Formats: sequence, C-alpha cells, structure tokens
Amino acid sequence: MTLASKTRNSKRNLHLGNVEHWEKTDFGISGKTSNGFFKITVFEHDTIRIQASQEDTFFSNPYSVVSQPRHEGFSIEELDQLLVIKTKTVELKLFLNPFHLKFYDKNGKLLNEDDPSFSISWLGTEVTNYKKLQPQEKFVGLGEKTGNLNRAGKAYTNWNTDYFAYGIGDDPLYMSIPFYIGIHDEVAYGIFFDNTHKSVFNFGASNNRFMYFSAEDGEIDYYFMHDDHVSKILSAYTKLTGRMEMPPMWSLGFQQCRYSYYPESEVLNLAQTFREKDMPADVIYLDIHHMEKYKVFTFDNEKFTNPKAMITKLKEKGFKVVVIMDPGIKTEAHYAPYVEGLGKDLFVKYPDGEIYEGQVWPGWCAFPDFTKEETRTWWGEKMKFYKDAGVDGYWTDMNEPASWGQHTPNLIDFHYEGEIVSHRKARNIYGMQMAKAAKEGSEMQAPNQRPFVLTRSGFSGIQRYAAAWTGDNVSSEEHMLAGVRLVNSLGLSGVSFSGYDIGGFAGEASKSLFARWISIATFSPFYRAHSMINSCDSEPWSFGEEVEEISRNYMKLRYQMLPTLYSHFYKSTESGLPVAKSLVLDFPHEAKVYEEAFQNQYIFCESLLIAPIESTKEITKVYLPEGDWYYFFNDQKYSGNQIIYVDTPLSYLPVFAKAGSIIAMQSAISHTDATHEGVLKLHIYKGKGSSTYLHYEDDGFSKNYQKAEFFKREITWNSDKQELQFGPVEGNYESAFKEVQLYFHGIDKDSISLGDQEIKGEKENLAFLGRLTEFDPLPDYSQPYYEVENINSFRFTHQSDEFKVKI
Repeated sequence: MTLASKTRNSKRNLHLGNVEHWEKTDFGISGKTSNGFFKITVFEHDTIRIQASQEDTFFSNPYSVVSQPRHEGFSIEELDQLLVIKTKTVELKLFLNPFHLKFYDKNGKLLNEDDPSFSISWLGTEVTNYKKLQPQEKFVGLGEKTGNLNRAGKAYTNWNTDYFAYGIGDDPLYMSIPFYIGIHDEVAYGIFFDNTHKSVFNFGASNNRFMYFSAEDGEIDYYFMHDDHVSKILSAYTKLTGRMEMPPMWSLGFQQCRYSYYPESEVLNLAQTFREKDMPADVIYLDIHHMEKYKVFTFDNEKFTNPKAMITKLKEKGFKVVVIMDPGIKTEAHYAPYVEGLGKDLFVKYPDGEIYEGQVWPGWCAFPDFTKEETRTWWGEKMKFYKDAGVDGYWTDMNEPASWGQHTPNLIDFHYEGEIVSHRKARNIYGMQMAKAAKEGSEMQAPNQRPFVLTRSGFSGIQRYAAAWTGDNVSSEEHMLAGVRLVNSLGLSGVSFSGYDIGGFAGEASKSLFARWISIATFSPFYRAHSMINSCDSEPWSFGEEVEEISRNYMKLRYQMLPTLYSHFYKSTESGLPVAKSLVLDFPHEAKVYEEAFQNQYIFCESLLIAPIESTKEITKVYLPEGDWYYFFNDQKYSGNQIIYVDTPLSYLPVFAKAGSIIAMQSAISHTDATHEGVLKLHIYKGKGSSTYLHYEDDGFSKNYQKAEFFKREITWNSDKQELQFGPVEGNYESAFKEVQLYFHGIDKDSISLGDQEIKGEKENLAFLGRLTEFDPLPDYSQPYYEVENINSFRFTHQSDEFKVKI
C-alpha cells in the first residue's frame, strides 16, 4: 500500500511521522518520514518555505508566488534528534521524532510552534497543520473576511463565493487570501498557505489547544515570515506574491456606477450633471444593461445606438468609461465568442469532453478556462471590441465563477497550466486568472497605457492585476463600518487598491448614511458609489441639498489631496504596504487597537488618522496612538496615548493629522485630467524629530514611468531644527507644480529663510471643507464650520535643485 492510499483509506488522523532520512539541498533540506516527505527552503533571511506531501514529488501553485529563493547565508546544525536552521532573522528547529517545527526570532524568542502530536497530518485527503496557541495570541489578515480585526477564537473558510447582500459576519465571500499575521508577546510572524483548494483557518474556535490551517486536498505548502516589525512581514509577503503596478491617475478619482445606467442619453445627462453641480468625478460605469441580452463583447443597439460617439462625448467632459465583463459566454449558435471558444477548445469541460454549461445573466453559458494561457490571450483579443469603442477600464464581475444555483459541479476539468485539475482546485484561482486576462488584454490593445481592472474575486497575488471591491454590500450603518474593516484587512493581505460601494449596493441609503459614507470613502483607496436596479437614485445630489453640499466638499477634498494620495500609491508599489492601513501595522502590541470601539480606525497615506463613525451618532470616542495629533479641520492639538471624545456632526468626519507630518495638496479640479493652478501646497505639522514625505509625479496614464519618466524627491521636515529639506530630484519628468506654498500648523512664524532670501508670510484663514450653504429651515440644517484662522502661508518658486527652508 502506498503512502497516498494509506492516507485515503485512513479513518483516523495520520501524522507525518518520524524523520527517517534527510539531506541538505541548495536552499535548505529535504527528507522522508514514516508517512510522507518534506522539504524546507530558505527563501530569504526572513522567509522559509515548508512543504509536506504524501508522495516524493511536490506540486506548486503556478499563480501566486513570483519570487525565487535567494542564496543568502544560512546554517544547518545537527543535534540529537534535532536540526537547527538559522538565518540572520529566523531560527527554525526541526524535531525528528516525531516531525514538528518551532520557529524563533534571532534572540531565541519563540514565535510559532507545531502541536508536536499532530503537526502536519492527513484525514483522508484533507491535509492540516496544527499550531499551538500562544498566550494572548492575536491573528489579523486573511483578506476579505468579515468580523473583528482580531480573528482569535473564530474559523474562516476560503472558497470564493457569490454572496448577494452578505451579512457583516458571514463567510466566505468573494475572495480568498490565505495569509495571516500572528501577534503575541512583543513579536509577530506571518504564514501564507499556498494551496488553492478550499481551505479553513481555525484560530482556536471550539478548542483551546491549537489553531490550524487545512485544505480539503493537496499538500502543505506554506511560507513562514518574520522580521522585527509587522510592516516588514507584510512587505515580505508582497515580495513573494507581487505588488501592484502604478494605476492610472484617473482611477483614484470619484467613480459613479449603477446597475444600470441606460440609455445613452441618461449616461450623458449623468456626466453633464456632475459638471453643472461642480462635483469632481472621473469615471462612469456601464453595467450589464449596456450589452445585447447580457452577452459580453456586445452593445445593446437600442439603448446605445452609437456607443463610440457617446464615449467620445464623455471624454470631452473629462470622463473615463469602465465596462463590466462577466465570464459566462451564451451558448448561442451564431454568437461569435461562443463559436470561437468552442472551436479553439477554450471552455471548461466535463471529464468526458462535453462543455460544461451553467446559467447566469445571458441564460445557459459556457465558461472560458482562464487557467489556460490560450484562453487568456483569446479573451484579450476579444477586448478589442471595447477598446475600439473608446472604453478605458474593465470590471470583471461574477468571476468566482458565479452561476444560478450556486453549486458548480466539482468534477469539471480546468487546464491549470497543463496539470488538468477539478473545480475543487481551480475555483479559488479562477477570478484571479480572469483579472489577469483582462489586464493583459488591456495591455495588448494599448501597450503603453496603464490598465485599470476591477475584480470581485481573486486569490493571493491578485494585487498584480486588479483593484478589488467588496461586492454586493448593504445600505446600513453596520455595513458601512464592516466595509472599512474589509478594506483594512485586504490592506493587511497585500491588496492596497480596494474599496466598497458607497451608499451600499443592496437597499437604499438614508440621507445621513450616504453623507457619512461618502466622507469616509474620501479616505479609501478606491472611491466609487454604486447601487442596484429598482432602488432610488443614489448619485450624490439625490439626497437633498445638505447631502449634496457635504458630498461636494469631501469630493473636492479628495481631489485636493491627490498629490499625497498618488505619492503614497507609488510608495505602495515599492513596499507592498497599504495606502489605508489598520492601526495594527504601526501599533501591533497596543491592546486598544483591537477593541471594538477602535478597531475601525486606520491611517490614511501615513499622515491622517481616520475614525469612522455611524451617521446616527453625534459624539464618539477616538483612540489617539502615541505622538501628538491635530484635528484636521481646526488644528486643535491632542496628546496621544489617550481616548478622547469628539463631536461628530454629519459634515465632519473625525480626522486627525499626525504631528510632524507633511501633507501635500493642490487646488480643486473637476477631474484628474484638468489643469490645477500649479502650486504644491505643503501642510507642515509641528512635531518631534524628523519625518520624510516622498513626493512623486509622472504623466498619470502611460508606462513611461518605468523608463524613469517621473519626478521624485524626498521632502524632510525636522521639527527640532525647524528645517524643511527638499532633496535632490530623481527622474526625467518635469513637475506640474511651478510654485510651492507652505502652511505651518502649530508654528507661529511670519517669515522663513530660503537660502539668503527672506520670505514674508501672508495671513490666511484655511478651511479643508467648504462652507455649508445656509439651508431652510434653520437651525435644522445648520452645521458648524471649522477653519484654521490667521495661519501664515509662504509661496516661492518650485526648484529642481536640492534646497533647504529655515523656519
């Protein structure tokens, strides 16, 4: 009986067993146990890969990991019944009888350990790694998972699922990212379980002995990561699975969607209304009603008689167009995509060779096998239909893959880059490969333009291909805050470009809910409003004058902050760290960040603390971490390491600027292609020590930045010396800003020195939000208006050479 058949026939837990033989390899060791085989690979000084199989060959997921092991220094020491593998960061102890692992930091502090009795085990085909729970251990991450920031005591399933109007504690959802970070006793580690089968992560639910991660089939293949800071662990994970490329600038602007806008006159009227109401926006979406009977790569000729002309008119108003693409191909005899896919053998099939069909919007459909390179190439070629019409971006929906009935047969076959596997192994990777096909198709049609793809489904590594949104959410206060946690968790899992449907997709938002939601989303990486069919209008002006004015103020603030936002997107492409990050990244061992009252708080663009709050509350508690903080709208200063109470009128979201930070802004514009006034407005906040803001510019749409066509410089603020240092410029792109204007917060100065030049300040009253119009009847609609009074500003020519400003 082979090891595999022994495992399949076992009715009890089968442990990997005792180590019978091991040998050194180029990057670690491999060996045989009494019940299987193992391989340990030192990927980097901070990353070690663990593999265990029933057979003497190991299969790798071809989709997620993009890096290779490096020949960094490590040592192997053989002791009695023990092997010790050391890098400069991690120490791994492999106990031989029975096989189990313990991980330590460089100082010998325990990070993570197997339960020695079970360690890596099989129950039939199910494979599991059992880990001992450490005292007070907390767990964060796993991507798109509802619930609390701290996952301890809960279990989660990774199985990409179409879930309309999901509850705030429901699981699983649309996307699977089997990566988490464990935190305890002033240390932290990360584990990425690289298995695309349905998997479970149990963080101590229903037992007090262990946590575990398991897959219903396949192998144990995980990467263990550790460094001296949680942010470095996340960077190690994104080095493994890749990082996003720079998105087009327009994709950071406001985006408007509805299921659905039609006919073309309604779309054009929508665009015109944004401009007439002076509400900045960049994108309009075309949902499934743009198609002929919901068939992808078509336009409905009655609703859209001349889509190319319509899109041209939208572009003249500064709008980009994003179209939805569903994977289902209607099985219709004269429908070209079906005929072509059938002829080229590009569809998912049953094991006997018959095409698998499932019902979705067009009716009975075949499904392209995106795990096959030829299919992805063909899909990209078909996207020429949209490119020729002038479409700018692509929204891949229903790509779990979804079908009516929600029960795709597991026996159907997928190519899986030549391996031929069942739905059980391919489902979780399908949406990611459709997003890859869309990205590569966009690049095929416009090689030097940055693609924009938005996806509902994905797996670890999805950040390389697409932005993500959190699916069919609900118009409720609870869902608004749950969406914040989802985005923060995605950020903790390598997906930096993500967001939620403002106002909620299912149901109808109240006036106050929409106003609060759009203010929170201003500080979200992805900024889109969306609503479903047969619901009330949900454009920002649809909720009355007060909400319209609040929305306009926050939308304009978003566009004023584009220099900061764009620069931090660039930083995210370099580090893999999120633009909107949970407080746990900076304060992982601070108990208050995990408390229910404060777990929604996050840091936006490194400098702003955002405290989301329901629209129904007029006051809230905010936890301010260490350091000093300035209330963003009136400069009131607070000390950190305390809880404060803040008034929360509908027009003012609790936002605090970090002392010592630099926030770059520009003049308000109506869309990202519009010309601003050419002044880079730097808001400098008094603090302690020094901090650096990396300013980044490029043309915003092409890939020329990959050829050094960018403008990049570090600006360092030394609060102690009261000096502002503008570092040397990198890159060959000329800055769009001709002047710099400085605003100092917490510092009362009427002049500054720029070299030998003295510059006198001018007194200004600052307001980051516009004044609300006085509505009738007062006082029901009257709102407080905050402003920073009599602040000095200093303007001078923007220089390319390195220079210093003395305050």
